[in-house]
Order: sequence, then structure tokens, then C-alpha cells
Amino acid sequence: MEGREADESSVSLRQQVELLKRELDEALEQQTAASEILRVIPISTNSAQPVFDAIAKSVARLCAAEFCFVFQFDGEFLHPVAYHGISREGIEAVRARFPQRPNKGNVTGRAFISGVIEQIPDVFSDPDYQMLQLAEIVSYRSAMGVPLLRKGRPIGSIAVTRRAIGVFPERQVELLRTFADQAVIAIENVHLFEEAQAHNREIGEALEQQTATSEILRVISTSPTDAQPVFDTIAQRAARLCGAQFCHVFRYDGELLHFVAHHRLEPEGAVLPAPPGRGSAAGRSILSRSVEQIEDWLADPEYTAYTVIGSQSSNYRSLVAVPIIRGGVAIGTIVVARSEPGLFPDRQVEVLKTFADQAGIAIENVRLFSDLEERNLDLKEALQQQTATADVLKVISRSTFDLQTVLDTLVESAVRLCEAYDAAIFLKDGDTLYLRAHHGPIPIDFAGWPVSRGWVTGRAVVDRKPIHVPDLTADADEYPDGQSMAVRMGHRTILAAPLLRQQQAIGGLVIRRTEVKPFTEKQIDLLQTFADQAVIAIENVRLFDEVKARTAELAEALEQQTATADVLKVISRSAFDLQSVLDTLVASGARLCEADMATMTRPMGDAHYPVSSYGFSQEFDQYFRALPLEPGRGSIVGRTLLEIRPVQVADVLHDPEYAMPEAQRLGGFRTVLGVPLLREGSPIGVLALTRSTVRPFTDKQIELASTFADQAVIAIENVRLFQEVRARTDELSHSLEELKATQDRLIQTEKLASLGQLTAGIAHEIKNPLNFVNNFSALSVELIEELQQALDGAPRSEIDALAETIKGNLKKIVQHGKRADSIIKNMLMHSRQGAGERRPTNINAIVEESLNLAYHGARAEKQGFTISLKKSLDPVAGEIDLYPQEITRVLLNLISNGFYATSKRAASDPGDSYEPTLAAVTRDLGDSVEITIRDNGVGIPPEVREKMFNPFFTTKPAGEGTGLGLSLSHDIIVKQHAGSIEVETEPGQYTEFRIRLPRLTPAMATPEGKS
Repeated sequence: MEGREADESSVSLRQQVELLKRELDEALEQQTAASEILRVIPISTNSAQPVFDAIAKSVARLCAAEFCFVFQFDGEFLHPVAYHGISREGIEAVRARFPQRPNKGNVTGRAFISGVIEQIPDVFSDPDYQMLQLAEIVSYRSAMGVPLLRKGRPIGSIAVTRRAIGVFPERQVELLRTFADQAVIAIENVHLFEEAQAHNREIGEALEQQTATSEILRVISTSPTDAQPVFDTIAQRAARLCGAQFCHVFRYDGELLHFVAHHRLEPEGAVLPAPPGRGSAAGRSILSRSVEQIEDWLADPEYTAYTVIGSQSSNYRSLVAVPIIRGGVAIGTIVVARSEPGLFPDRQVEVLKTFADQAGIAIENVRLFSDLEERNLDLKEALQQQTATADVLKVISRSTFDLQTVLDTLVESAVRLCEAYDAAIFLKDGDTLYLRAHHGPIPIDFAGWPVSRGWVTGRAVVDRKPIHVPDLTADADEYPDGQSMAVRMGHRTILAAPLLRQQQAIGGLVIRRTEVKPFTEKQIDLLQTFADQAVIAIENVRLFDEVKARTAELAEALEQQTATADVLKVISRSAFDLQSVLDTLVASGARLCEADMATMTRPMGDAHYPVSSYGFSQEFDQYFRALPLEPGRGSIVGRTLLEIRPVQVADVLHDPEYAMPEAQRLGGFRTVLGVPLLREGSPIGVLALTRSTVRPFTDKQIELASTFADQAVIAIENVRLFQEVRARTDELSHSLEELKATQDRLIQTEKLASLGQLTAGIAHEIKNPLNFVNNFSALSVELIEELQQALDGAPRSEIDALAETIKGNLKKIVQHGKRADSIIKNMLMHSRQGAGERRPTNINAIVEESLNLAYHGARAEKQGFTISLKKSLDPVAGEIDLYPQEITRVLLNLISNGFYATSKRAASDPGDSYEPTLAAVTRDLGDSVEITIRDNGVGIPPEVREKMFNPFFTTKPAGEGTGLGLSLSHDIIVKQHAGSIEVETEPGQYTEFRIRLPRLTPAMATPEGKS
């Protein structure tokens, strides 16, 4: 028994040892396969294919599978990359179905889509499997797929298949997952290696480009005056960086392309200048001003440049041309060509663009340097001219009134700066040009010559432009007079410029040479400058003469203005002393107009008489004051009144119409002047001036006398207006007194009318309750008499009925008595003096207190009263300067009215759907606060809303309202607190009162109510 057990134990131990040995062999085999794959990974940095092949082989062997497939994903399709155990026919079948988008029709797609290991125990029993033809060719039944995941995203998959039906063991599943991880590592290594290589290539290319750019910039900085070294460097570097066969650089002058630099092309191979066209890459880039590429010139029907460049360079295939742009204009191009067809990479195109920009900089530098040199030469020449011009201007400024000195300086400067033999200035007087200045050895044998086109200076004046004749002896027909002058005086080349003042020629400046040597454009411009300076000098002298004459006129005008100002002072100071003003006017007029005597007449009745005189003898004054003067031709006063204009008689002794010999004898005058004093076109007087000698008055003196006459009219008119104003003022004062008296009466009448209206309102309001009191009192007396009679023997029931009737009447008497008492109390409140203390008060506290008082009052007055109260009080509303008792009265009134309105609506609305509500809201508005009281009661009809703030107006039944509550509230808010109260309502829906109170009530607001 024991021996049998020992044998069994020995067998079991051998089995365990064999099992462990198999597991150890399998683990060793798996470890060996994994090591092989790991050895392949580091030596396959540039390609994952050896790793894929090793994985396919190891997976098939270690997973007890006959076949293995490895797939890689390119972002859209799955591609087969490795096989094991597959026949050539099977491989072709796989390649016929792949690449394809991942789908659930095969185990590879399922694993890729789900991201987990997928198994198909029997592909022929799987309804979704679509690779049955492949399964038949390869002869497999079961399949397993594992995704290749990198950072959670599938990048491929591994599929293993076998002929047996069923699922793969777990250890084979884990083994396949391990191989999948190793495949991912291999793919990632290759990816990283490729990125590193690409990055290294980019760094190398960038470094080479940077080096080339720096080299070109160095050449630019060392060749500021010559762009050729820059072009040569660009051609060499561009060809090398682009891996090109040759490089050409062209300049474009706006019409032709010029070959300026090359690389790997002999000079004799350079093309001749030609216009840009579609036949070359250079021409296309110039025309389009953009990058032009030719992928293969053999396939480009427009390309013809190969016939020009020559056979030594015709083995190129692709070209790229980048234009050199300056200010939006193409000024050249860089062309690079290489032997293989295709487009140049973007990075190489960008390099060429950089080189094109640098070429543009070089070209611009050379242009700027050339412009600077040319500008320096111009500035040097301009400085010489400016110095000469400044010298001339100095002479002009120092010799403002010596024109000859200026003209002599001008001709001398013109000879020196224009490199002429002589110079002359002619000035125009009428139709002749006269010589005014000359400098130089060539003679001028005339003092003046007629203005004509027959000689050069004359034509310059006629045409008003410079005339330049290189050889005057060769233009005898064009300038006959000029040719004769040239023969006599010996000059050949001549240049003349007109002296223009306001586009009119006033003379000419001419320079000459004895030999044929034309003047340059700059010398022509310079001569015109000297001509302009001559005009300035001539104009200065003319203006000086005009200023001198004008100064004399202004001195005379100033004297007259001073006298006029003195007269105006007298007028302003003696506005109501007319005689003083007239005397001053007559004296000033005589003095400034150089008269011996002067007088002023005014109408008195039908004739004029003197009212003021100057220079009269006593005898003449007595005679003249008694002499009536009427319109007529016989006197200067009468003639002036007749013609209503200034009239002058040069000599009264020789005037046949003058008819006052006695006046002339006494006054001794010979020349007389009369000037009318006109008001609205009618004469109201005459100012007469006389001279004892025959010397007519000048126009200026007549104008000055007219001015004094106008001032006399102003003075007379002022006195007249003053007298009218004074009379009118007296009338207005009397009218004002009457208006004041009338106003007092109207105010008293208005007060009585207002008192009458108030009294009528009071009487109307009190009349009704008093009528009830009187009627029910009288009726009660009668009932008491009936009751006394009934007590004598009437039944008890009749006595009780009479008693109840009397009791009811007495209640009505009490009710209407209270109504009258309420009216009187409200009227007293409406008119009382004082409203308590005014102080800063918290508005939210007043609103809350008013709500509580009104609510509890309504509850005590009416049993069963209910309402929903809503409050929204702004915490920043704060304090307001007001009368707390008055604002509380207003809020109690509005809240009570709201309770009343909701009660009426509740009584009229059947059912429980209506909920009476009243809301109180405060809101801070900065310098004011708004209080809103809103109820959802019956609302206010439009006709009631218009009258609601009128005293004694109410819609409540008798005994429930006096009609003074809203009127009193309006006065408290608006008049007492300078605020506002507004109402919005919709009948049957709601009523909302909005009160706005300023935080600080204006000082003029008083606490008194209505009086």
C-alpha cells in the first residue's frame, strides 16, 4: 500500500517537474524573442521594418499561431507592413484589400477602432467579418487583433490567425500585448529619429542661409557705391543654397532687362539687353512682380530662353525667378535653375526673396549715394548763387530809396554768376525800353529802343518770358534789329528775362557773350531770379513814394479827425445844450475849411435865421440876424435850400443871380459855400462858409463841411429826441401809477373771488350734512310728539316702532355731524400755520411706520380686513431733510386709499382668485429719493384722474371722504418739500403713486400750507 502511494507520488512529482519545465521553456523562449526584438529596435532607428518583421515572426511562433499580420496607420488608411507564415497568394490577397480605412469587417479594424484586444473564435461564424476570401486562401478560422497605441491613440495593429477554432489563451493575449508595445516603441523611435534628422537639416540650412545673408550684408556695407560685388555674391550663394546648376541676376531699367551677374556661366554666355516677356522666367517675374516657377521648361510651351542662353546651359529643367522690388516697382530679378524638374521648396524661395531684398537695398544704397553726390554739387552751386542773391538783397535793404545802386549791383552779379561778358537792365516807359544800368566791356550804342519782337530784350518783354538765342548772327530773319545790334556791338549769344510786376512786364534784364556759348538752364533760372530782385527794388521805391504821399494825406486827415473828435466830445458833454454844440461846429468848420466867416441857420416860421456865427463883425451880425432867408437863387442859404445839396459860388461879385449886395458889402466875402443840414432828405438848416478872397473850397473841404453839417443834424436830433423821451417818460410814469392802482384793485378782486370760491365750496360741502341734521332733527321732534301721544294709550308695539325710528334718526344726525366736523378739521389742516419740526429723517423708517399704522387702523376699523403687504426698501435711501409729520400724513392718505380700492375690488370680484396687494418701494436717485405706493385695486377712471388733486373732489360715498386728502398731499409734496407726485393707473387693474423728494429742499420752500 505504501509502495503504491510512493509510486503515485513519484509520478505526480515528475508531472509537476515537466509542467514547470515547459513553463520555463516557454518563458525562456518569450524572453529570448523579446530580447531579439529589443536588439533590433536600437539598430533600426531610421526604419521600423526590421522590428515589424521580427515581431511578426516571434508572435506567430510564441502565440501558437500559424499566421501574423502587422499594420500601420497613416492618418486615414491601415497599411500592411509585415507578414509571417503567409503564402505569396495570401500576401497578394492582403494587398488587394489594403490599404483601407479602419472598419469592423476584420479583426485588425476592430482592434484599431475599439483600442482594445479583439478576438474572433470562428471567422466563418461571425456575421460582421468581411475577409472570408482571405481566410479561405490563408486557411485560418480564429483571429485575434491588438491595437498599437501611442499616447492613447491607435497608430496601427497586429493580427494573428490560426486554423483552430476558439479563443487564444490569456498568456498568449498578454504576450501579444507586449509585442504590440514593442512595435509602438520601434515606430516612435523611427519617428523621433526622422524628426531629429529633419531638425538637424533645417538647422544646417538655416545656418548656411544666415551665413550667406551675413556675407551679402558685409558686401553691401563695404560697397556703398557699387552694387556689382553684391550681385556676384548673391549669384554664387543663391546657386549653392538652392542646389542649383546656375544663377543669373538681372537689372531692369523700366524697359530692358540687363544681365549683371552669374554663377557657372561663362561671360560670353550672357544674354543681351531685352524687354521682359513670357519667354523667360526673369521676364515673367518682372511682368507679374511676383515669384514665378517653371517646373519643367521642356513642357512649357511659352519658354524660349534656352535658345538665347546657349547649349552649354541647356541641360537644366526647372527654374524659379524672384523679382527685386523697390517701392512697389520691379527693378530686377534673380533666376535660379537646376537639372531636375519640379517646384523649388518654399524655404529656398524664401531665401531667394531675402537675397532679392538685399539686392534692392544695395541698388537703393548706390542710388542714394549718387543722388547725394549730385545733391552736394547742386548745393555748392546753389550756395554760390544764394550768397550772390543775399548780397543783392543787402544792397536792396540798405538802398531802399537809391534804385540806381541796386540796379548796378544786379548787373554786376549777373555777369559774375552767369559767366557772361556784360549785363544790362532796361525799364519800360510808354512804348520804349530805356537803358538804366550796364556792366561789362560790350558796348550799348543807344539810350532807348522801341518795344518790339525784332530784338531779344523787346521780345522777352512782349512775350513775358525768358528768350535765349545761342547765336544771334544766325537768326537774322527772326531778330532783324537784334542781328544788326550784334553786328555793331560784337556779341553772339544773348539771354533776356522780363521784369514782371503782377504779370505785367515793366522792363528786361539781358546778358551777352561775344562767342557762341549757350547759357545753361540753371543760368537762365538765375537770371530770372535777378530780374525778380530788380522788380522788388523798383517796387520798393514806388511803394516808398506812395507811402510818403499817403502819409501827407493821413496827417491832414488826422487833423480833421481830431477836430471832429473835439466836436463829438462837445456833443456828448453838452447833449442838451444845443447852442454850445452849434457854436463849436461853426467855429471848427471855419477853422478846418480855412474860411474867414461861418454861420448856421435854422427855420423859424417860413424863413431861416442865423442861430450861430463865427468871424462876423458886430455890424454884419446885427444886419444878418434880422434878415429872413428863404429858398431862392439870390443868397447862398436860399440857393442851398432850393437845391438841397452843397452849393459853392466862386465869386459872388461875378454871379448874376446873387442878389445880396449889402450883405456882401458888410461882410466883405467873395467865395461862399453852403451845405444843407438834412434830416430824412429834408433841409432843417444850412451851414455857410465864406472867404474874403476869391479862393474856391476844395472837394475835401466841402466833404468836411458836410461832415460838420451831419454832426449838427445829430446834435439837433439828439435834443429833439431827448425832449420827446422826457415827455414820453412823464406819460409812462403817469401810466405806471395808474397801472399800479389797477393792479391793486385786480389783486383785491382776485382775493375776493378766491375767497368766494372757497366759501362756496365749504358751504356746498357742509350744506348736505347740515340738511340731514336739520331734517332728521325736525322729524325726530314730530316722532317724539307722536310718542308722547302714543304713551297715553297706544299699544307697546307702536311705541317700540316709534322709538326705533327716533333712534335711527339720531344715529344719522350723529353721522352727518361727524362728516361736517371732518370737513372743518381738514380745512383747518389745509390752512394751518406750521407743520412741526423740519429735520433729517430716515425715509425707510417713515414708510415702514406708515404701513404699520395704516394697516392696523384698517384692521381696527373693519373686521375681517386682509391685504398682502410687499416692501422693497432701498438700504441706501438714507435720510432726507423734511417735515416727518407731513410726509407721514401723505403716506397714510395714499396707503388708506389703496386699502379702500382693494376692498372695493374684492367686494366686486366673486370667488377667491383675487388677492388684495399693496406694495411700498423706495429707491435712491442720488440727489433725491423716490417712494412708490402701488395697489391692485379698482384703479382710477380718466375723468376722475384729471380732478383727483382738486380740493373737495371725492368719489367715496358720503361719510367716507372729504375730498381734501389728495389736495393736501399734493401741497405737502410739491409746495412744502419742492418735490413731485405722479400717478399711473389702469381701471380695474392697479394704481401707482410715485413721490420724488429732494434730499435738500430749496431754501425758499416753507412749512406753511395753503392759506
